[in-house]
Amino acid sequence: MDKNLLKDDLYQAVNGEWLETAEIPADKPATGGFIDLVDQIDDLLINDTKEMVEKPESVQDDLLKEYLAYYQLTKDFAKRDADGATPLLPLLKRVTDLRNFSDLNKQIDSWVLDGMPLPFGLEIDADMKNTQINALFAATTGTILPDKTYYEKDHPQAEQLLQMFKEMTLQLFALAGYDSETAEKITDQAIAFDKALAPHLKSSEENADYSKMYNPQTGTEFVKHSHHFDLEKLVTGLIGQLPEKIIVTEPEYFEALDQIVNEETFEKLKSWMLVMTLNALTGYLSEEFRQIGGSYNRALSGAEEARPQEKAAYYLASGRFDQVVGNYYGEKYFGATAKADVKKMVTTMIGVYQDRLNNNAWLSPATKEKAILKLSTLGVHVGYPDSIPEIYQQFRVTTAEDGGTLLTNALHFAKLVRLDNFSKWNQPVDRDEWEMSASTVNAYYHPFRNIIVFPAAILQAPFYSLEQSASQNFGGIGAVIAHEISHAFDNNGALFDEYGNMNNWWTEDDTTHFQQLADDMIAQFDGLEIAGGKVNGKLTVSENIADAGGLSCALEATKKEAEVDLAAFFINWATIWRMKAREEYSQLLLAVDVHAPNKLRANVQVKNLPEFYDTFHVTESDNMYLAPEKRVSIW
Repeated sequence: MDKNLLKDDLYQAVNGEWLETAEIPADKPATGGFIDLVDQIDDLLINDTKEMVEKPESVQDDLLKEYLAYYQLTKDFAKRDADGATPLLPLLKRVTDLRNFSDLNKQIDSWVLDGMPLPFGLEIDADMKNTQINALFAATTGTILPDKTYYEKDHPQAEQLLQMFKEMTLQLFALAGYDSETAEKITDQAIAFDKALAPHLKSSEENADYSKMYNPQTGTEFVKHSHHFDLEKLVTGLIGQLPEKIIVTEPEYFEALDQIVNEETFEKLKSWMLVMTLNALTGYLSEEFRQIGGSYNRALSGAEEARPQEKAAYYLASGRFDQVVGNYYGEKYFGATAKADVKKMVTTMIGVYQDRLNNNAWLSPATKEKAILKLSTLGVHVGYPDSIPEIYQQFRVTTAEDGGTLLTNALHFAKLVRLDNFSKWNQPVDRDEWEMSASTVNAYYHPFRNIIVFPAAILQAPFYSLEQSASQNFGGIGAVIAHEISHAFDNNGALFDEYGNMNNWWTEDDTTHFQQLADDMIAQFDGLEIAGGKVNGKLTVSENIADAGGLSCALEATKKEAEVDLAAFFINWATIWRMKAREEYSQLLLAVDVHAPNKLRANVQVKNLPEFYDTFHVTESDNMYLAPEKRVSIW
């Protein structure tokens, strides 16, 4: 570490030597703290998977047996190459056989259950204002380009990216047996349809505001959005009746649905559905399909090569059986001692938060009381879940000997998941169900359930280790824990009460004051230049508020320890954010990621804390100095 740089660039001082020597793997857009842990866990679980395949008698768990059977299909590239496009052709034919809307509407519910594309989607999730019960949500589709802003006039990358997408799609159509003239016509129509969607969609910045997601409509109101799609047949086919409430996340899009999709645009819609089907499934086909089908995403991220075959096979299998693999990892590699220690840290952090709320100078007593109530009901999950969702019991692999292919199995499992999801409509919400595998290097706060979840995979160095000092651990996993708690009180989390219901529990004056603090956080990051672009303060505000709260509360917890090393605390904070990324990936993240760039996460937040200045003797003449009146402190 270059200690001379600590006063001018904490991130560079801590990570500079690593940045000089770190090499980004050819199949990745970046490398660094999170990504390195992912690679370690992948390698560990791939080796374990291969050993279990070689010694099937050692595997007693029935769900693991099905995972291994599915893995055998994913890694059998000889069969996948021999099958070529054959498993995909029935799906393409299903689209090309459509003559009109009537043909589509006759099968519209099974179309959705089978995973065929439509320019909108339906799913079940907790009702945002009654989170004990599941409701039906209607959402929009994605676009070819990463964000609505890419479709604005004179975007520097848009046309080049669309051309790359077109070239890739034409190659895929050739593999599927289409002649070049037909393929070009279909692809051009699909891109034209895609461009027509963009003006009616929200941008990533707009989608970052949860308050705009809740737009309930009656079932009768919703089905009137289209005179061409039989929305009533679709909804009743999926959940058994037309509900009293459908939550529409982007109402302006659905108001424009007849303008987007009508008799005049039917052929473009059909071409778009064909292209979406073709592109979505290349990873389940031959190696040639896989290589070509990933080329557009590699162009977006800057990755030079496709993921190696072995790892690609593992990702397909572990992705489908994620909770099964995650619990295997958690039970085998996450010890009881570590789990108890991390739970203790969570309890400590909740206590720090409660003290801070009690001593808060700007919250009114009424709002403060509700905030403490919300904190006291926060659900905490560490390591891995107590049980695996029952849907996995339905996964039964049809082997190659019985006529199964990787794609037919994948489609069948995906349909089972959709059926399971729609069966939960109007049923009680399972607050304890995990939405992340225990083998995932991440953590999350769920505002609808008021829970925080810390999978086993993130609970290791540099985030956490029994080998590290308490100060280091608080600068790593402690700050992550407090970050997730802070999401309960960021500009989105603050909209939800102790039950996870969207419910205004703030006084008007408190809301105004909090919004001013949030605006200060927006201003602190907005326009900062990095990676050839600028940070969008509004897009990243929720995560920046959580980072600020997480770091300051973890710092306070550290100071209560018997042995305190604040330098180690700040250094490990900078260490966990180390990342070396390709330019294309960095620019993509600036456009769509709700998190600030890693370097700024490390450097900006510490400037808000007086202890940072004291620890490293930072003065007005140093680059890491920020005038007191410009520092932002919320939680």
